Amino acid sequence: MVLITGASGFLGQHLVRYLSAQGVKVRALYYSHPPADGLKNLPGIEWMQCDLLDVYAVEEAMRGITDIYHCAAVVTFDPGKRKEMLHFNPESTANIVNQALLQDVRKMVYVSSIASLGRTGDQGKEITEEEEWGESRYNSAYGISKYIAEMEVWRGIGEGLNAVIVNPGIIIGAGNGHDLSARLMKIVYREFPFYSKGVNSWVGSEDVVKIMVQLMSSDIEGERFIVSTANLSYREVLGQMAKALGKKPARYRATAWMTGIAWRLSILRSMITGKSPLITRETVNNANSICLYNNSKLLTALPGFAYAPLEASIATMARSFINYNKK
Repeated sequence: MVLITGASGFLGQHLVRYLSAQGVKVRALYYSHPPADGLKNLPGIEWMQCDLLDVYAVEEAMRGITDIYHCAAVVTFDPGKRKEMLHFNPESTANIVNQALLQDVRKMVYVSSIASLGRTGDQGKEITEEEEWGESRYNSAYGISKYIAEMEVWRGIGEGLNAVIVNPGIIIGAGNGHDLSARLMKIVYREFPFYSKGVNSWVGSEDVVKIMVQLMSSDIEGERFIVSTANLSYREVLGQMAKALGKKPARYRATAWMTGIAWRLSILRSMITGKSPLITRETVNNANSICLYNNSKLLTALPGFAYAPLEASIATMARSFINYNKK
């Protein structure tokens, strides 16, 4: 029996569908977001509500489990949810690791993030899995939370846990419209005319899932892997999104003062409406940073694997985005 945490979330849904199609028996955990109708009756999937901060609930959910995919996380750049994220991501991971050790789980694959590798002011420096975390004003609250959570996994590995960590870039794929890439697509859909100067790592959701499953079935342990199709500029990715949506691409590069005004107005609007801001200081900083990630370690470890073109993932995502917004 395989356990997936965060199974009703963006990446978790893709993993649930993939494992169901492979005939794998899965206990799929969710907390505040029940599975969508298309997921509820998938063959081999047992859905279970679980608060990962409740150690007794985690103990119960993990009974009889052999393998764990820990995907659950609070992912937000909303400053109002910073405290919640910094608490949930490390604490939930600690609970999972502790029970994995106590219940003698065979193996765990933990979904971290490239954000956990840290960022410095050295624009254009290529980052590898050997990067050492350092305190920096360029690190996001999300990155800090995932770094601390990842330390819980390394602690478990030190205590005998068989685990592998994946550090995906920004994940592109069909979803429910709430993940980071969907928020970017929403901006493109509205034909926002400005683009930022930044460069980041991008990867398709289906590739992330395939890599996780291959690592689970491999004899690789005690390692982490950057999962990235390519390092691309936001202008290039947003341009591909615009093409897939049939919209006009961004034409003007946003200056620092323009992006500063944009995130402040977005925060003000969120205070009035009560909705999470679409743009924050952290998302602006990320979009203006040049962050390059080396993906060679994963390709060496899994020589038979090849990334799919990112354009295909963007096209799939665009179709899902249009269908979702028709509802």
